Amino acid sequence: MDRIFIRDLEVQTIIGTLPEERVKKQLLILNLEIAVNMNRAAETDDLFQAVDYSRVEELVKETAEASSFQLLEALAGKLCSIVKSVPGVARVRITIDKPGAARFARSIAVSMER
Repeated sequence: MDRIFIRDLEVQTIIGTLPEERVKKQLLILNLEIAVNMNRAAETDDLFQAVDYSRVEELVKETAEASSFQLLEALAGKLCSIVKSVPGVARVRITIDKPGAARFARSIAVSMER
């Protein structure tokens, strides 16, 4: 299976369980690995035979920034569902980093594959 990667997509959203996390948007960094079949696009050089990765990026950013989940896991699940609904997408793996969420680490991250 072929892959499309969207790397280091920055979004600002409400995320977290603490009261202060529920009022101010926070930075999340998203990385997506999208499994697709690129045979037709490679053979034809036709944009309409390819997965529209710019649309995927827009959908993910819009969905994440409009959300207000408490858990990274819930956001990851929602984003996986959105990406899987795009024609031509077979599988998606999304990793969400929350910088500053840990006291002694650069970030906390979750990764989900559907």
